[in-house]
Amino acid sequence: MPNKDIQVSEDFIRKQEHVVMWLGKALARVMEARRAVDGDAREGLESLIKTYRTLESGLIYETRPNNPYAADIQEALKQAIDQLRKQLTETSGMQTLRDTDILGSLVFLQRLELQHGNGRRRGRAFFDFLRTYFPVQTPPPAVVA
Repeated sequence: MPNKDIQVSEDFIRKQEHVVMWLGKALARVMEARRAVDGDAREGLESLIKTYRTLESGLIYETRPNNPYAADIQEALKQAIDQLRKQLTETSGMQTLRDTDILGSLVFLQRLELQHGNGRRRGRAFFDFLRTYFPVQTPPPAVVA
């Protein structure tokens, strides 16, 4: 299991549930839009986790995957994090989302992928899991009178 040194306890998940849900939904949306497979999600999560690990050390170094689907996933998750930060800052008036909370949430999603992915090259079992447990609300269809 990767990132064993990062503790993701039940208490952490309870406290950061809004972050995990936000990122899980963002991941499901981009996987759906790009028709990405579980391996793409794994790569995108891994590269973003590496980026956040370097932030912990005080360095700013962004890891970019070569896989274009994984790169899209990474970019979509970065945008989702920026949106969440902005939203939380507007509601509370201060920055309340720490990089360590984001890192822990990303590692949790990575572990879910390892647990629910079927290991097949073009597998989408993790994506099916995301759609079930992180449903993306779509607007209701417009009613034509």
